[in-house]
Amino acid sequence: MTNNKVLLLIDGANLHGAAKALGFGIDFKKLLSEFRARGDLLRANYYTAISDEDENSPLVPLIDWLDYNGFSVVTKLMKSFTDSQGNRKLSGNMDVEIAVDAMEMAQHVGHIVLFSGDGDFCSVVQAVQRRGVKVTVVSSIASRPPICADELRRQADEFIDLVDLRAKISREGRPLRDVAHAPSLGVGVS
Repeated sequence: MTNNKVLLLIDGANLHGAAKALGFGIDFKKLLSEFRARGDLLRANYYTAISDEDENSPLVPLIDWLDYNGFSVVTKLMKSFTDSQGNRKLSGNMDVEIAVDAMEMAQHVGHIVLFSGDGDFCSVVQAVQRRGVKVTVVSSIASRPPICADELRRQADEFIDLVDLRAKISREGRPLRDVAHAPSLGVGVS
């Protein structure tokens, strides 16, 4: 028996960067509908780092909306550090959380759709493929410079350029606003 269950793993910051580079915002309601139509969607995980200093962040309503509308939201607090020039920086990489979830869920799904172009995911993609799981990477090579690492695109069983999904998942009639790590303002509700 073939496992037709699909898992979406969405690197929020990476997806935002790709959509911004292509000049559109993501309507998450449309994104969920698009991938529900493509298979038996088990779960849609959205990963983002948040700052504990900004309770008015545009991420707060987005996270709230996603959490109430079919997404499993995975967050962690950003870490603060001082660089070699004495500047305070924030860091909030979610790669480990995404990789762990991919490995843990591989036994329950037949297909993982990874929304990221980060080449660091090549090893985890190989690992879940060895378990018989198909992996689709959604990112962009149409942007300049390309968002997706060539090695990740080559490792994937299928690559979907985000620009090819634009008509199906973009927010219509709302200007794209640049907010760090905030993939959508107005939370993408149609």
